Amino acid sequence: MVEKYLDVLEVWFKQRKQTITAFSGGIDSSLVLYLSHHFLGDKAIGCISASASLKQRDLDLAIDFCEKYGIKLKIIRTDELNDENYLQNPANRCYFCKNHLYIALTSLKEKYPGHTLLNGTNADDLGDYRPGLQAAREHNIASPFVDCGINKQMVREIAKHLGLAHWNKPASPCLSSRVPYGDSISRQKLKQIESAEAILNRYGFQDVRVRHFQQEARVEVPAQEMARLQAVFPLVSEEIRQLGFTFCTIDGEGLVSGKLNRALHE
Repeated sequence: MVEKYLDVLEVWFKQRKQTITAFSGGIDSSLVLYLSHHFLGDKAIGCISASASLKQRDLDLAIDFCEKYGIKLKIIRTDELNDENYLQNPANRCYFCKNHLYIALTSLKEKYPGHTLLNGTNADDLGDYRPGLQAAREHNIASPFVDCGINKQMVREIAKHLGLAHWNKPASPCLSSRVPYGDSISRQKLKQIESAEAILNRYGFQDVRVRHFQQEARVEVPAQEMARLQAVFPLVSEEIRQLGFTFCTIDGEGLVSGKLNRALHE
């Protein structure tokens, strides 16, 4: 099955000739960028935004990834934190973020005429609430996994087959996704979230979310790791409160990706 999809992807990429991939360091865009380079060589470029909503850890991993595979990487800075539409954190916040990213990519494309702009959207994403998809359509961003009918599980299987070390890397959405819709985004909040999750990483929790509820930091880890978190929580919560939170609590449900989107249905 993997070989079949790789054959389909090879045909897809070789029809494009030259590409610029919107790269976040996550497994989806990592595989798109890897395959671009695999099939097109130096005609494939990755582009990542060193935004305040991207963890420094993820930026470092993305840079390491490109260095390891000899992939050309452009690091840019997008301007969403100067956009009131983004800072007000509406339900379609992701649209404004992606719009800034794709404007920057379109500008970069002027230096590389003939390159197709790509993202890592997979077939499963089409069934989720993702306002950024609208921005992708408006800027003519191509999605090889969507075109080839490849879902998230298949992305991981292909990455594992190809020997990519982080084929099972946990999802790491942008830091702004930890702030409930309607609560404003700020550089300070994003830094608090990043630092709080780094504390949990140091205690051995890799797949984590720290939701920013004003004075409360609400911690999510997978349900099977809840007992271990509770055992060290007095130490963890003290360190997190020192970041400027009054309260630090554990979400008893455990980690659920996109949990804050439930408010949209309610």
